[in-house]
Amino acid sequence: MEVDTLTHAAGIGWSHPLPRQLDGPQTLVVVFGAAEHGPHDAALVELRAALPGSVIAGCSTAGEIFGGGVHDDTLSVAIARFARTALRLALTPLADAADSRAAGARLASQLAAPGLRAVLLFSDGLQVNGTALVDGLTRQLPPAVAISGGLAGDGGRFRSTWVLSGAQCLTGHVCAVGLYGDALRVGLGTGGGWADFGPERRITRATGQVLYELDGKPALDLYRTYLGEFAAGLPATALRFPLSVREPGASDEPLVRTILAVDEAAHSLTFAGDIPQGGTARLMRANHLRLIDSAAAAGAAAIAGAHPGSASPALALSVSCVGRRMVLGEHTDEELESISAALPAGSGHVGFYSYGEISPAGGCESRLHNQTMTVTVLSESPA
Repeated sequence: MEVDTLTHAAGIGWSHPLPRQLDGPQTLVVVFGAAEHGPHDAALVELRAALPGSVIAGCSTAGEIFGGGVHDDTLSVAIARFARTALRLALTPLADAADSRAAGARLASQLAAPGLRAVLLFSDGLQVNGTALVDGLTRQLPPAVAISGGLAGDGGRFRSTWVLSGAQCLTGHVCAVGLYGDALRVGLGTGGGWADFGPERRITRATGQVLYELDGKPALDLYRTYLGEFAAGLPATALRFPLSVREPGASDEPLVRTILAVDEAAHSLTFAGDIPQGGTARLMRANHLRLIDSAAAAGAAAIAGAHPGSASPALALSVSCVGRRMVLGEHTDEELESISAALPAGSGHVGFYSYGEISPAGGCESRLHNQTMTVTVLSESPA
């Protein structure tokens, strides 16, 4: 397995020449870029021209991860040529959030084949129900298939996102890459670092992604009370205060949900994933040290899963929530540095800040998460 990583910045160009010699059907090109990049972006056109035979996938971001740092208004690219792993690209339109579960099933039908070991999933970040999307995919694939990825971002604007699938840069779509073969090694890690505060409240009215009432009171009004001075900046400032939700009667770890939109007329909140009516919810907050430590733990778990005692090169893909970046501020690089530093020589580390993260956690199948750092490490066993 050979790995190369490079960046592109306006006015500067590529950090080094595009590695045309790595092109081929077993080469994965993962691209994460600022939302301002689009289908006719010159750098994307140049990348596709240099690697016409490769499998190219990616999405827009709320910050591009490259090595141990985060950047804005760039492209962050990883190129991995596998020796004994096959690749397949899948793409489906997303009519609206209600189409999410069916979209996941459509991707599964395109990817299902003997030897499928892992799926990298990148989705429009705004008109999707991430919970239903992942559920639609996992229910149609074998349980052993590792599914990870995230929802595309648009900085803190929440206006428009895109996914990249081969030569197509599209809004309102979901793309995925299937990886096949016994040589593939996949390591996965998920870290949170957030702590509950305030009372636990009953979710008394919710439909899908929309939360209307907590303890019989309008959700938006209650949320504003807790946010105080941050309330004026909704929905962006809600990224600092996610919601911890638990299914009715569930005993496993709660899921974290981030607000995507507010409805002033209905006094409701729309989240990136489902909110279970009858369940419970609490607000959350975090400090810098807890977030950074959780990211390091996620990276260590992923590297150990893909690299038990191996020193061969690997590709690490990190997907972290835009809310973590808002809280960490100038300390954001610190949650990335520990991941890059722990990788074997010759490895690459790219990723993006997202509107939702997709990964297994706590021994469960893959789910949509918010406010987490998820790390996927891909490598191949020795020949």
